[in-house]
Amino acid sequence: MIVLIDNGHGSNTSGKCSPDGKHREYIWARKFAQLLELMLVQDGITAQRIVTETTDISITQRVSRVNIVCREFGAQNVILVSIHNNAAASDGKWHDARGFSAHVSLNASQKSKALATEIAKAVEQSGVKVRKPLPSQYWWPQNLGMCRDTHCPAVLCENLFQDNRSDVDLLNDEAFCANLAEAYVTAIKKYIGK
Repeated sequence: MIVLIDNGHGSNTSGKCSPDGKHREYIWARKFAQLLELMLVQDGITAQRIVTETTDISITQRVSRVNIVCREFGAQNVILVSIHNNAAASDGKWHDARGFSAHVSLNASQKSKALATEIAKAVEQSGVKVRKPLPSQYWWPQNLGMCRDTHCPAVLCENLFQDNRSDVDLLNDEAFCANLAEAYVTAIKKYIGK
């Protein structure tokens, strides 16, 4: 199994930061993606980031990079995890919304939903608040290009809110991020094992 990691937006994507400008999603997502890739590889799982650039890479290009791997190795042998931070609004103010959420496309396969469920459950078991549309449903369906147009099971993860002070404090805590990455690794291994 090949785990592809998409680290979202780039340095030139406006508005993807905390209200005080100290937390930048593109920096955090790249650091977290690197950590997750390293931890997966150390656990014997083939993993690679599809975006190594710091500038924004369009969804079309990112989808193409994923689908090239799917064609080469078979879509059944690939999964995609897209790493992001959430925001309650785009008004430049702090808000109360908190927590993690896993998202799949409107046309999501059962495998995408299963992967999202495993990740969200592992994150919840690590002590992080997980936002769910229903008590027993761990994934949110959305029309997301990264999940909709890629040929493999795909999940977009919103890792806490960049416009919530407490969440930003956690996102800037190395021990918290290591624990969060370990939850992803646990979930991915469980998914692969099934």
